Amino acid sequence: MKGTSHFVIGAASGLIVSNIVHTEMANTLLFVGLGAVAGLIPDIDIDGKLSNKITISHKIIRMAACFIGFLLIIYSFLEENETSKWVGIAFGFGIIILSSFIKQRHMLTITGSAVLIVGFSLAEIWLWLLGIYIIVASIIPHRSYTHSILGIIFFGVISYQFELSIGINGVFTCCMAGYISHLLADMKMLPFNKRGVKFFLPFSKHEF
Repeated sequence: MKGTSHFVIGAASGLIVSNIVHTEMANTLLFVGLGAVAGLIPDIDIDGKLSNKITISHKIIRMAACFIGFLLIIYSFLEENETSKWVGIAFGFGIIILSSFIKQRHMLTITGSAVLIVGFSLAEIWLWLLGIYIIVASIIPHRSYTHSILGIIFFGVISYQFELSIGINGVFTCCMAGYISHLLADMKMLPFNKRGVKFFLPFSKHEF
């Protein structure tokens, strides 16, 4: 199923939850937005359609790394200490060389690492857990663990901590409804899905 459809279904899930818990208008809009985002989250894995949309181009990171490496070489060259000079120049060239190996698929890992660091710095449990989720998603195949019961449980922990953080009742249910709606919409029982969902990974690879 296309991302637009998951977005709409997730938003609808959020709206339903908001009606069930009788939220005010402002929170209703929040629930619709959260449901829509949660409905897209499972496709954040490495080959999913969402991964490239939430990350900046790897070319920008390459350019930045080359620039930093170049500055380090120039700075080290001006150093009076011979040992520091050659070590700095070597590190500068090392950064430039390593930057050439950065691919777009690595950007999701970098993004997850950044979210993890920000989460720790802000002491927000849900945020650094989300960082871990993104990092794991960046190294697993599409429609694997993010589309399984393990993925549901892990995202459930994130959603629960997020509700505790912002103090709005129903946020956990809203996020879970959006996330689960994605998996249900990807099931093979629907005629437009050629592939199904492996709910019981790693114990079973059977697609539902």
